[in-house]
Amino acid sequence: MRKRALTFFILLFYLFACAFILPAAAASEAVYVIKLEKEVEQGLYRYLQRTIREANENGAAAIILEIDTPGGFVASAENIQKLIYDSGVPVYAYVRYNALSAGAFIALSCDALFMAPGSTIGAAEVRTLTGGEVDQKIIKAWEGKMRTTAQRLGKDEKIAVAMTTESLTLTAAEAEEIGFADGVFADRSEIYDFLGLNNPEEFIAEITLAERLARFVTNPYVAPVILAVGITALVIEILVAGFGLPGIISILAFALFFGSHIFAGLAGREVIFLFIIGLILLLAEAFMPGFGVLGIGGLVAVIASVILSAASTGQGVRTLIAAIVLTAFVIAVIYRYLKRSLLWSQIVLQHAAKSEDGYLGTGDYSRLVGKEGVTLSVLRPAGLAEFDGERIDVVSEGSFIDRGVKIKVAKVEGTRVVVRPK
Repeated sequence: MRKRALTFFILLFYLFACAFILPAAAASEAVYVIKLEKEVEQGLYRYLQRTIREANENGAAAIILEIDTPGGFVASAENIQKLIYDSGVPVYAYVRYNALSAGAFIALSCDALFMAPGSTIGAAEVRTLTGGEVDQKIIKAWEGKMRTTAQRLGKDEKIAVAMTTESLTLTAAEAEEIGFADGVFADRSEIYDFLGLNNPEEFIAEITLAERLARFVTNPYVAPVILAVGITALVIEILVAGFGLPGIISILAFALFFGSHIFAGLAGREVIFLFIIGLILLLAEAFMPGFGVLGIGGLVAVIASVILSAASTGQGVRTLIAAIVLTAFVIAVIYRYLKRSLLWSQIVLQHAAKSEDGYLGTGDYSRLVGKEGVTLSVLRPAGLAEFDGERIDVVSEGSFIDRGVKIKVAKVEGTRVVVRPK
C-alpha cells in the first residue's frame, strides 16, 4: 500500500514537472529584427526609436540591427547611437551588405558586430552635401567619436580612425581576421546559435507608411523639390483669379513638407505657425503700396519656418536656396509656354481700350511723353510735377529727384507717368 502511494506521488510530481518546468525551458525567446536600410537620416531615427521602444516594452531577448546603408548624416547617426546605448535589450549589428560612413559608426555602437560573407564596413570619412571642404574641428571631433565608440566595443581604435581619415574599408573576411568583427555568419539563425538563444521567435519590425513617407520627404535632395512645388503653385494661384488647382497643390505640398519634418522629429508645430503668419503678412503687404514692415516680417517668418524645419541651420539654408532657384527656373519655363495658352488671358488682360479706337480715359497721359516740366516736390521716387501749368503725379525712373529740377517724361504706363532729369 505504501509502495503504491509512493509511486502515485512520484508520478504526480513528474506530471507537474512536465506541465510547468519543461514548457518553461522550451519557451521561445523574442528577437526583434530591425532593418537599417538606405541613408541614415532623421526619418530613419524615428523608425528605430519606435521599434527599439517596442522591443523593450515586449521584453525581447535581443535586437538584431540588420544594416545595409551607404551612410548619411552625422547628427542622425549620433541620435541613433543614443537609442542603442539606452536600450535595455542587447542590440547586435548584423552587416548584411554594407555599413559605410555613418553606418559603420552605428554598427560599432552595438553590443557586438556580426557580418555576412561578402559584406563591407568602413569609409567613414566626413563629407559635405556640396562636396566642399570640411572644417578640421568637425573632422577631429568625428575621429574622436569613432575612436571612443570602437574602444567601448573592444575594437582596435586605429582601424576605426583609419576609416575616417583614409576611408579604410574592410571586407567581412578581413574584419574577422583582425578581430574587428565578432563573427561572420551566413544568416541570422547562425547568430542565434552563437548567442545561445533557445528557440528564438523572430519579429520583423516593419516600417509604417507614415515613416516611409517622412523618410522620403525629409531627404535633403527631395525636400527642396517639394518646397519648390509649393512655392510655384502658390505664385500661380495668386496670379490666377479664383481658387483652383494650383492652390490645392500648394496646400498639399506645404502640408507634406512641414508635416513630414514634424513627424520625423525635426521640428515642432511652431514652424507651421511661423509659416502661416509669414504668408498672411506677405498677402497683407500685397494690398498695400510699397514694401515695408509687413513684407519684411513675412519673409523673415517664412524663411525661419523652413530653416527651423531642417536637421541643422546649414541644411535648412541649403534647402531654401535650392527651392528658390528651382522655383525661379520652373516659373520661367511656365511663363514661356503659358503665354501661348488660353490660361494667360485669365492672368493678363488681353484687350486694351486704346485712344486710336476712340477710347479716352480721364487719366490718359500718353500726350505727355517727351514733354518737359519741373518738379514741385522731391520725388522719392513718387511726387508732384508741373507741365505747362498742369500739376501731375509722377514717378522717377529710380533715383531721387530734388524739388525745382527740370524733368522730361520718359514714358507713360496707364496713369503712371515716368520721368527722368532733363
